[in-house]
Amino acid sequence: MTGHLVTALVQLHAGLRDLRLPLDLPRVDAERKARAEMVDQLEDYVIPRVLSADAPLLAVVGGSTGAGKSTLVNSLVGRRVTEPGLLRPTTRSPVLVHNPADADWFRQDQVLPDLERIDHPTTDPKALQLVAADSVPAGLAILDAPDIDSVEEQNRTLAGQLLAAADLWLFVTSAARYADQVPWEFLRRAADRSAAVAIVLDRTQPDAMDTVSGHLARMLASRGLKDSPLFTVAESPVTDDGLLPPESVAEVKGWLDALAANAEARSHVVRQTLEGAVRDLVRRTHAVADAAAEQVKAEQRLRDDAVAAYDNAVARVAEASADGTLLRGEVLARWQEFVGTGELLRSLETRVGWLRDRLVNAIKGKPQQAERVTVAVESGLETLLLEHAEAAAERAEASWQSLAPGQSLLADAGEDLGRASREFRRRAERAVRDWQQDVLEMVRTEGADKRGTARFLAYGVNGLGVALMIVVFVHTGGALIGAEAGVAGGAAVIGQKLLEAVFGDQAVRSLSERARHDLEVRTAELFDGERRRYTDLLDSLAVDAEAPDRLRSAARNVDDLRSEGWQVSAP
Repeated sequence: MTGHLVTALVQLHAGLRDLRLPLDLPRVDAERKARAEMVDQLEDYVIPRVLSADAPLLAVVGGSTGAGKSTLVNSLVGRRVTEPGLLRPTTRSPVLVHNPADADWFRQDQVLPDLERIDHPTTDPKALQLVAADSVPAGLAILDAPDIDSVEEQNRTLAGQLLAAADLWLFVTSAARYADQVPWEFLRRAADRSAAVAIVLDRTQPDAMDTVSGHLARMLASRGLKDSPLFTVAESPVTDDGLLPPESVAEVKGWLDALAANAEARSHVVRQTLEGAVRDLVRRTHAVADAAAEQVKAEQRLRDDAVAAYDNAVARVAEASADGTLLRGEVLARWQEFVGTGELLRSLETRVGWLRDRLVNAIKGKPQQAERVTVAVESGLETLLLEHAEAAAERAEASWQSLAPGQSLLADAGEDLGRASREFRRRAERAVRDWQQDVLEMVRTEGADKRGTARFLAYGVNGLGVALMIVVFVHTGGALIGAEAGVAGGAAVIGQKLLEAVFGDQAVRSLSERARHDLEVRTAELFDGERRRYTDLLDSLAVDAEAPDRLRSAARNVDDLRSEGWQVSAP
């Protein structure tokens, strides 16, 4: 059973360790902190303790600034092993005192693996000072932790990490500090996870002892800690070595020595704290999974908004490049110059059959006008693309600005995502020119067997190419609107008749469909590059949509094994 539990705990650890909560959602800082604490506790205590149930019981001494923790530890050991802090905050490594027979347990990195083992005092909070002392009974180790309310965040964080790695919390407070909020927050968490806790009321005047201890006992009972032992240490002068008189700490020391000597009692403490820690981890994992699910939901909302903005832009470009919008202004003027549209439109109304012959005469000798149409089409398309790229960027930015995580991402993007990218105009110019070249190549390929005909020679590849572009720009479902499209429709009819004069009806329909599809593909690729400025930001966050379910499954698996009654042998 233990092997299965270890496997389940390792899987839970991996899920929590790999989880990312990158989006700035409400309460996310608390969940990030919770996730980090849970990873530390699994590494520092839960997994090592399940693997080594017979390891010595670890009692961590914690408490408020000035409560006398280090003096108490030194007095319990009988010699100075840890330096009391004369100046606050005290920055030093935690000190772990153990019986020499238990040295091998703590030289290894099974418990608190992230802390380097040393044998001398240091100010490095990433080191764990090991001290062997015969006065500490075998089967018990005492760890002096930093102040839980230190003004130094690193000290507070380390204190919390050490307390989470304890089999037993020996909480030290004083008459002046016992009602402070910070210690009670730690004690509340201990009660929530059913951790084994003993309280030491230190530095209290003898005449106030009964009053303060009575009030403290009531506070403990009201907060779910009525079964926690409560010891009192009266204010006393210290020896030259900084130790309290032996009789002042005799009650605490006697209780610890008795606990160390009783294998069954030690096993009960370990089992109580370990089972409570596992149960608490399972509960907290579901909360973290909920936070991960919120991340997935928010990421998808941001992604959908960006995708929708650019999909809308692509659709608008497709609409504007097919409904005659482009056959206005410069494009229409240059086309009219090329085909003499005014006279030909009048002819179209009465003598359609005569139009083809007139087109040949109208277009002869106008290669420059064909080139001008090409340039006008290029400019019109580029302007259309840029206009909608700017609009899409504005819409996507506005939607992201409406959400707190979107605001953070925009602020850290390194560029103004509310505008089209600096490279967009150049890429749009290239896309339009490439499309025009493809249109000319379609005409050239389609007319391979007609290059010697009078009509092909009269219109030329460029002339037929611009005619195909004009047809594409008034194109709905493969059929031209004709006279209902007004001037633009009439201009496109002329282009279609010109093409039909060379290629025939079916070929013209096929050419216009292919040219239209090619333009749509290039537009989509162009705007996909702009959209990726947004989606790449989201991709870089590596939000895993499956992480919430994996975490919940891992937590349920651990809880099922815990409920089946795995046992902790006597340490």
